[in-house]
Amino acid sequence: MLQLLATRRFGPLFTVQMLGAFNDNLFRTALIFIVAYDLAAADPARAAMLASAAAGLFILPYFLFSGTAGSIADRRDKADIARLVKLLEIAFMALGWAALAIGSLELALAVVFLMGCHSTLFGPVKYAILPQHLRSHELVAGTGLVEAATFVAILLGQIAGGLLASAAVGPVALTLAVVGWLAARAIPPAPPEGTGPIVWNPYLSARAALAGAFANAALWRATLAISWFWALGAIYTSQFVPLARNNMGGTEPVATLFLAAFSVGIAAGSILVSRLLRGRISTRLCIPAGLVMALAGVDLWFAVAAIDTVPKDVAAFFALAAGWRVLADLLVMAVAGGVFSVPLYAVLQTAGAAGSRASSIAANNILNSLFQVAAVLGAGAAVGAGLGVPLVLMLAGITVLPLLPALYQLDRT
Repeated sequence: MLQLLATRRFGPLFTVQMLGAFNDNLFRTALIFIVAYDLAAADPARAAMLASAAAGLFILPYFLFSGTAGSIADRRDKADIARLVKLLEIAFMALGWAALAIGSLELALAVVFLMGCHSTLFGPVKYAILPQHLRSHELVAGTGLVEAATFVAILLGQIAGGLLASAAVGPVALTLAVVGWLAARAIPPAPPEGTGPIVWNPYLSARAALAGAFANAALWRATLAISWFWALGAIYTSQFVPLARNNMGGTEPVATLFLAAFSVGIAAGSILVSRLLRGRISTRLCIPAGLVMALAGVDLWFAVAAIDTVPKDVAAFFALAAGWRVLADLLVMAVAGGVFSVPLYAVLQTAGAAGSRASSIAANNILNSLFQVAAVLGAGAAVGAGLGVPLVLMLAGITVLPLLPALYQLDRT
């Protein structure tokens, strides 16, 4: 499996995806820290609002432009698009460096939006290109490695964004963008598989992508399940800090450890599933993995209830047996999440026509963004209504149950 990393048909794409995801999160996290500890240090409410605005500005392009991105990727060489994306990233990171250097919050937020556009354009490419470069028995492994790289890069980017001095963020991000462009130059050609003109109108392209995905039973079932998975992940990652601080008395490093366990667990599950399936494109593990995620969420509810709210650093937290139980629940849930999601992405890549593969992935990205925003807002409203973070997390996990019939039908197709 790991030997794919040494091949030209996969290694450069893996590098491009990992560095791009790292840069996205490096810049966004650094901006949040600068706002919280410098620009809006005296106004926590404004800092929280700006952090939410940055998250919203990054997700917005997925909703607005994914349809057009899929149409482009179906009708242009995907390797050429990857190189263009990395050139744009160089320009955006140079602009971001300037924004941080002059202390322009408005320009920095504009860069966050532009990086969202950059990721939106690359989103259909990174999965739609795999069937052109990988053999069928390598597809699950390649998809798993891409997803593992994404989650590890998100984690490392967030950590680096919090640790790097603000003056170092711009140069580091620009350097990595250049390295990503050099890697993109090595991606082999991936000629267009679709026909007809590019649909530039965002509304029309999104409507066409969604119509195409929902006309194919396997595609819409996989899209629905993947969107549920990303919504669940968004709820958990948005609630790690309140869960650690307010429900268990954990310090910020404890919350960071939760995020690390969740990210590394998904990466591990994404790699593990290829070995479990032995290269076969099959969703037979999705129902068991979904049930494991739900059970881990239920056990997490009981584990959190066994911990008091007295302030605790990492050592004090893990002096408690229940602390290890919480961490184990998060790891089990995350590993199961990787096993759950990777085969579904393989379905997206293979269930539809080759000429509309990127548009199918674009439709998935549109629904993902909607599900994530709705889930985070819904979870926030539920917590605000007094349900409590542990109960909200448990209820979010068991929402897999209505998905089981669709997953069962998907496994039979």
